[in-house]
Amino acid sequence: MNYSKLRLEHFNQKMSLLILITFISSSIYSQQVYETLPPDFIKTIEFYGSESEFSGTPVISMRESLQLKFDDLTAAENDYYYEIEHYNFDWTPSDLAKNEYLEGFDNIRLFDFRNSFTTLQPYTHHELNLPNDNTRRFKVSGNYMLNIFNADKQLLFSRKFIVYEDLVNVNITIRRSRDLEFIEKKQVINFEIGRDDFIFRNPEQTVKTVVVQNNDFNTAIYDLKPQFTQGNTLVYRYDQESSFWGGNEYLNFDNKDIRQGTLRIERVELNDLYNSFLYPNFVRDGRAYTFNPDINGAFRINTVQGNDIDVESEYAKVHFSLQNYKDLDGGEVHIYGRFNNYVLDDSTLMTPDETRKNMLTNDLLLKQGFYNYKYVYLDKNGEFIEGFISGDHDITENEYQVIVYYRDIGARFDKVIGTGFGNSENIIN
Repeated sequence: MNYSKLRLEHFNQKMSLLILITFISSSIYSQQVYETLPPDFIKTIEFYGSESEFSGTPVISMRESLQLKFDDLTAAENDYYYEIEHYNFDWTPSDLAKNEYLEGFDNIRLFDFRNSFTTLQPYTHHELNLPNDNTRRFKVSGNYMLNIFNADKQLLFSRKFIVYEDLVNVNITIRRSRDLEFIEKKQVINFEIGRDDFIFRNPEQTVKTVVVQNNDFNTAIYDLKPQFTQGNTLVYRYDQESSFWGGNEYLNFDNKDIRQGTLRIERVELNDLYNSFLYPNFVRDGRAYTFNPDINGAFRINTVQGNDIDVESEYAKVHFSLQNYKDLDGGEVHIYGRFNNYVLDDSTLMTPDETRKNMLTNDLLLKQGFYNYKYVYLDKNGEFIEGFISGDHDITENEYQVIVYYRDIGARFDKVIGTGFGNSENIIN
């Protein structure tokens, strides 16, 4: 028997298996990562930067801090832990080891929690501040994911955040569309990136951008390329490629006084919990634009029945109703807003009311406060059409943010080197 030949065949088999495993591992770890949605008993996830007014997906500078808040409706004082991961521009895992992007440790228990006080719905309120004594600072800029685990190391939910360095200026101009078909319905974002002391090398390959409307990354525009340069400045003057539907102002309600109706709340009923019944809404598409001050999809927890809004705010079933005469053609209407980070799922689906013709209804369990929301359409092919119910207008007030990524030649990760803000109140022709 030729043992040399057998050993060679065995070696080749091992090498083939090793290559296959390496290929599979590489494929797994290079996949884009998405946020994990929380289970039903986790409610009111608030995620702030220290200089942010409202919850959302934080985009913070290296000097800022973060705060996470959420409620556990089991009220069992469960143990939860957090971990932090670093990602590339496209939300694939970066090549950095944990000690290269974090100073200190993660995989630490959340110690800051309190039980609700005098509320009909009991809950445990958890908070986490970053940096802290264990996780002392973020060493590098870029995309990050905060993961929350239970005591059995099961991933409970995750939320994205972005850390940037102030290395370049980002100047934004908001214009009406140059396409006459959309001139009254779309808003176009033009911007310039640069600073005298920052030199871009091969910007077509090394610079990437994200343009975001109202902190909604579902509709963000990714990876526009600079059209030309002026000295050290990259210029982006697209029309269709950088355009957003103008949408309409968000609807709102405020149930901080849980016991009585308001201009938006028709009546309040008390069963096991408080029930806030909103006045019916109607289809706004095709109607003239009416300015209605909003907070661009955000929400703010508040109560007048207690002093500590985090643990004395009640949970209420909020009842939504939409008088709809449009043909949905097999599509769906959903409630949309930052209250659940712009997620569409079964909980946000509007369904026909059996007792009222052409009426769609739903109810959501929400913590007391001021909420923005709107109704959006998901067609039978899964296409998201935000203005199908609400309409689109070029003069709608929207907030825009441009985030700039840079991976220098030979670098191992995507830095975030700057960000800029704009508001369509200042739209020009």
